[in-house]
Amino acid sequence: MVSRYNLEHIDIISRRSRNDYKASNDRFPGQKQPRDRTVHGGKLRGDLASALKGFDESRPIDPRIEPVKGAFLEVELKRGGVADKLERKKSGVKPLAAQLDAAENKVVGLFVPDEARAVLAHVLEEYHTGPLIEDTNNPPQKSFVDPIESFRQARLETFWTDDPAALPDDPTHWMWWEVWCVKSAETDLEQLAEQLDARCAAVDQRLQFPEHVVIPIYANRTMIEIMLFGRFAIMELRRATDNPTFFLDTLDDDEQIAWTDDLANRVRWPVSDAPSVCLLDSGVNRAHHLIEPALATNEQDAVVKSWGVDDSGPFPGHGTQMAGLALHGDLTFRLGSALPYDLRHRLESVKILPPPGVAATEERFYGSVTKSAVSIAEANHPDRRRVFCMAVTNDGVSGIQPTTWSAAIDQEAAGVTIDGEQAPRRLFVISAGNAPNPIMMRDIQPVDALAIEDPAQAWNALVVGGYTDKIDIQEPELADYKPMSDAGELSPFTRSSTLWTKGRSPYKPDIVMEAGNRAVDPMEQSAVDTNSLSVLTSGPDVGRKPLTAFRATSAATAEASRLAARLMERHPEYWPETIRGLLVHGAEWTDKMRRVLDPLGKTDAAALLRQFGYGVPTFERAAASAENHLALVAQSEIQPYTSSGGRSFKDCHYYDLPWPAAALEQLGDKEVKLKITLSYFVEPNPGALSTLDAYRYQSFGLRFDLKRRNETLTNFKKRVNVAERADRFDKPPSGSDDGKWRFGPDSISCGSLHSDEWSGPAAHLLTRNVLCIKPVGGWWRGRADAKVCNKKSRYALIVSIKTQDQSVKLHTDISAIITPPVAVGTDVEIGF
Repeated sequence: MVSRYNLEHIDIISRRSRNDYKASNDRFPGQKQPRDRTVHGGKLRGDLASALKGFDESRPIDPRIEPVKGAFLEVELKRGGVADKLERKKSGVKPLAAQLDAAENKVVGLFVPDEARAVLAHVLEEYHTGPLIEDTNNPPQKSFVDPIESFRQARLETFWTDDPAALPDDPTHWMWWEVWCVKSAETDLEQLAEQLDARCAAVDQRLQFPEHVVIPIYANRTMIEIMLFGRFAIMELRRATDNPTFFLDTLDDDEQIAWTDDLANRVRWPVSDAPSVCLLDSGVNRAHHLIEPALATNEQDAVVKSWGVDDSGPFPGHGTQMAGLALHGDLTFRLGSALPYDLRHRLESVKILPPPGVAATEERFYGSVTKSAVSIAEANHPDRRRVFCMAVTNDGVSGIQPTTWSAAIDQEAAGVTIDGEQAPRRLFVISAGNAPNPIMMRDIQPVDALAIEDPAQAWNALVVGGYTDKIDIQEPELADYKPMSDAGELSPFTRSSTLWTKGRSPYKPDIVMEAGNRAVDPMEQSAVDTNSLSVLTSGPDVGRKPLTAFRATSAATAEASRLAARLMERHPEYWPETIRGLLVHGAEWTDKMRRVLDPLGKTDAAALLRQFGYGVPTFERAAASAENHLALVAQSEIQPYTSSGGRSFKDCHYYDLPWPAAALEQLGDKEVKLKITLSYFVEPNPGALSTLDAYRYQSFGLRFDLKRRNETLTNFKKRVNVAERADRFDKPPSGSDDGKWRFGPDSISCGSLHSDEWSGPAAHLLTRNVLCIKPVGGWWRGRADAKVCNKKSRYALIVSIKTQDQSVKLHTDISAIITPPVAVGTDVEIGF
């Protein structure tokens, strides 16, 4: 019986050699056979009960984490011992990492569930005291116990299979860890890392194997210990070393080609009608094996036919480098995997930069060139859904005010035509422009002094800045250098809109993506660009060097375009406005960004939007609707104004938010985060006055407002909508909000994309259950004819609530509430 084997009272570990047993001819109590146990190495060192108890008493504790129901041991096996023999599938005993110690004995991490402790004790006691097997004269459980030399409580070192010198002793040391995770526990480990403020790399930067997934995690040693011993998820730990230098500095030309061809053979290439990233750039070398199957000959063009479609111009090779990232992302991770993968979007290229020997395009024609490129792409494939990707900026020209180029992009995004007919809306992804990269540190300017460049002030474009996670310098000649930026900080190559102080300029960048880093010498006198702090992409010299390093906001923009195209493929029903909103809604600030943002008041925090944007998006967050992080999406048409009876505001949409009362009550005072993102495209009206007055530039504007906690529905409607008041000149009901918004309504009122986050007790959301979308001023209302004043336009609304409590199933509860659709608004019905 299990109760007989009490770990606190049994000395399980002591045993004697076969010769000792035979010489003494001792017998176990109740046994008629002599003690004859094959143990080879003499006594089994350590004590299982002590090892288990020691682990329980010394495991890292974090109040946010419920400890795993089990223990981790370190088992030393004799030479030749097989780690798999330790597995007990029925009881859940599982061997984890294995390595050789200095004596070449095998050391294995072993997970023992609580319910298996007594089972394991029984196995060892049975070996120690049970009757010998008649046919073999071997003790029971011999194959399991005989190879074991000793038991000890596990430490982090038990699971570290890399160079021991690479394991940091400092518990607060941050680095990228290579975490070998049980495949079925991947989501659980991600949630655990998030609770601890560690950061997991995106899914496409992970290696997938039949039983394991290798996840790069940015964390300190203490966090890793809590994750390791807080869940049965981690099998093994190493230092993350995936880096472009292996492919660029180690491989010769033929080897680069072989690796590239291997990846090309593993890709399941997209169908002809898949969404595309349309590059407006220097052309693309279609001969590249990682590009050609996704870029047809009739999908390459140029705004001037005589320019040709080859990759040439003031930055030759730039378009081909963009193409690799726009299709595959950072090739470091794709090449490192051996698995096939599906590519579900395509590539198009329209050359907008003239080749060598041709005069550069005059600045006043930049807008018309961009419009021509859009027309060419759409004429070739009019029904294709696409993302227009442009990492070309007007070098040195600040985007502080609208220009003909930025206004042309806003027009194309909004579908404005000369005859007034509505053309399709379009999504533009544009780079913020690159910071200079001088060698001497004294010449490097702070990001606040480097204004985002024209045309990235375009209201309707998704503008991409740069951050970096690249901190591993691998070049031998730079061994004593350090990265200029820490992981999670802004890239040295990015720009900001901090200097855009006039009027109400939109907050840019909208998001930040990986843009690479620089290396600084030990004396902090100089900085250099280096392959190891870059991303890996396709090179234009396909016959000799098909791989190359790439960096700066061009790389970031290509990667953002890839995310957008993947979302288009996943959600063909979503509008360009919605895709832009999802990318912003799915962005999060890194821990380094939050440490700057969190202590600030609303105004100061909003100012930092001009550096960080809304953070770093991932495809998984943008697309996910998980149990504890639920996104609700609405797409609707609204008529902001009416000319009937004098020009005034018209529609105001109300959404009854389907909060699950039981789940929120269960959470009580636990914190939840409510995030709201509103995205729409305006028709621009550029001019001198529009620089100072946003209402003169935008055709219309929208804002969102949430019913306050103790506010009646009647008072809420009167506060947000003048039409709800008995007299339009009446003042709205007084009262202030609870102050729990990160930015507040005054700080997110610029541009055509608005996003804010409310954090507070879950129970407080119960009565904050009505959301309003209301119009604000624009030139349609005051300066357009009646037909234009009465126009309708579209918007996308994304709402999500998030909790770290994994026991609360928000998705299940809300799904039950929102079927059928929610009736909202004044004269429309919109369902999430």
